[in-house]
Amino acid sequence: MAQTKPAAKPAATTTAAPAAAPAAAAKLIPAQSDIGFTFRQMGVPVEGKFKKFDAQLTFDPKNAAAGKVSFSIELGSATIGDAATDAELVKPDWFDTKKIPTATFQSTSIKALGGGKFEVAGKLSIKGQVHDTVVPVALTQAGGTTTATGAFAMKRLDFKIGDGEWKDTSIVANDVQVKFKLAITGMGPL
Repeated sequence: MAQTKPAAKPAATTTAAPAAAPAAAAKLIPAQSDIGFTFRQMGVPVEGKFKKFDAQLTFDPKNAAAGKVSFSIELGSATIGDAATDAELVKPDWFDTKKIPTATFQSTSIKALGGGKFEVAGKLSIKGQVHDTVVPVALTQAGGTTTATGAFAMKRLDFKIGDGEWKDTSIVANDVQVKFKLAITGMGPL
């Protein structure tokens, strides 16, 4: 007795809704960007900067809540303009760059405040210490370039920056002001 095969079922066809377009990946222009820091040593303000950093940005100003920002800074690129002090900054008591060479910031939320102003909350990690940090950011746009500026305060001892004999905040203050100006291409209009 011959067996008959069941008739082949027609292939199922479905019409998928088009996926929502993700926010465009914006690109940092390092040569036009700056990250600086200011602290007080024996009551005198000292300014420094980081020469090497990078960012991964997926951000649409019109849909800030869906945005993501990831930032990395090469701690060994820190300079205050004095070779002897710069050589100290990479040592274990300060940035300990042999053990953990980069600092990172990873956003957890971005909130639009209006008028090109945003509040970026995230995790700041330096020397293995991770702390919640809120960074106010102002955006301006001209000629296809978006400029993000802002500043925030941090406590260096929270991140074990200035360990050992440098924990004495009467010599090097605990408060550090971080300032940035970031030039970005590929971001949508404000």
